[in-house]
Amino acid sequence: MKTNFINRILLPVSVAAISCSLNAQKKQMNVLFIAVDDMNNDLGCYGNDMVKSPGIDRLARNGIVFANSYCQFPLSSPSRSSLLTGLRPDSTKVFDLNYHFRQDLPDVITLPQMFMKNGYYVARVGKIYHYGNPGDIGTNGLDDKASWLERINPAGIDKTSLEQDVINYTPVRKGLGSAMAFLNDRKGKDIQHTDGIVATEAIRLIEKHKNKPFFIAVGFYKPHCPWITPEKYFNLYNIDQIKLPAIDSTTRNNYPVLALASTRPWPYLGINAIQARECKLAYYAAISFVDAQIGRLLNALDSLELSDNTIVVFWSDHGYHLGEHGLWFKQSLFEESARCPLIISVPELKSKGKKCYRIVELLDIYPTLAELTGLTPPEHLQGTSLVPLLKNPDALWEKPAFTQVQRGNVPGHSIRTEKYRYTEWNFGKEGKELYDEVNDPQELHNLANDTRYEQIVKELQLMLHRNYHKPVSGGKAIPDTRKLYSN
Repeated sequence: MKTNFINRILLPVSVAAISCSLNAQKKQMNVLFIAVDDMNNDLGCYGNDMVKSPGIDRLARNGIVFANSYCQFPLSSPSRSSLLTGLRPDSTKVFDLNYHFRQDLPDVITLPQMFMKNGYYVARVGKIYHYGNPGDIGTNGLDDKASWLERINPAGIDKTSLEQDVINYTPVRKGLGSAMAFLNDRKGKDIQHTDGIVATEAIRLIEKHKNKPFFIAVGFYKPHCPWITPEKYFNLYNIDQIKLPAIDSTTRNNYPVLALASTRPWPYLGINAIQARECKLAYYAAISFVDAQIGRLLNALDSLELSDNTIVVFWSDHGYHLGEHGLWFKQSLFEESARCPLIISVPELKSKGKKCYRIVELLDIYPTLAELTGLTPPEHLQGTSLVPLLKNPDALWEKPAFTQVQRGNVPGHSIRTEKYRYTEWNFGKEGKELYDEVNDPQELHNLANDTRYEQIVKELQLMLHRNYHKPVSGGKAIPDTRKLYSN
């Protein structure tokens, strides 16, 4: 590991003697860093007319909505590790829920550490790095203790008592827990549930540290399953409104085998269409519940007169399938799994309320926050600052997004440009996919073997291979992630 690359990772961070890039401030800008778990783009501000998300939509009106934001690995720990270190999964070597990036990179400077080294109060409430709840509470699981001055790990009634009330539609898949769940009983008030406590504790920390620059990370657990929320959020939806994407017995024939391997048995993990619709309703209820908690955070910023001096970043660790291609959950390289919401709100942003349709990555958040707050980031970052797009959402931007997964020891790699998605399984040996995202946004027609697109495939393949030019194992055994789909 003693390479120039690793040496660059270990360089110390210093305070930059520059003002905020978008807007000079007398005080250092605060950062409210809001993460959600397993949330796809089914939100009002992303064009979904059914889902009730007034809190997130409010944030969108005050910021920039990145319509095409992509994770680097659609699984919690690899995605979060990449975002927080500023490194791609091939560099962190995190491809599952167990391996920790500090095993190879013990001194890498994480995003919160950059703020800590520059005098910020830095704290975490809830899930930012990956860890289980409530099983890892107290031990912090894979949490990075070096990244926080204070860590708070709430566990509400949804985690401590109500999970027994869940109907599990996939009892033979014990690893999925209560994933396919619809509740017999939806009890409790918001503030009694884990995410309600997350919001309450975060507001307490914001109020306590309002007079000093802070970086407070607020990690909500929903809409990750099991979908346990107060009944009023279920009542926002009618099962008759819930539809599933059209599939039939021939759907599987359209794709390489590994493309659909994240859902076994196929489709819908073996449940029927009625149960799948119930699950989709429950997922939407969970989105609305966590959205209400985000609204509480925004209310707190307003009431404490901090909105004019606080950057708010909202992101999900990856997307989520709700029946597309017969799939459920994440860990595919289709759009629904790789694409995830990202909203950035900066005080006095002239372009606020607009959508940016450029292709961006979660990896870009780290350098963006460094530039916005006038801090000098470590030199190892592999993302690109989004400040030019915050200033002008239509600015020229040609950078693609890269997403990868594992099927046991077999990798899958994908590149997304504004026009196409190109995917290879086992470096092309076990399948290739090409989709025209403008004319086929549901990715129903694989063009990889169409001779009319031969040149396009060659160009995208070259771009992909430049980014992933060797096997991702790095000399260590890659675990069988097929056992980990529920987390």
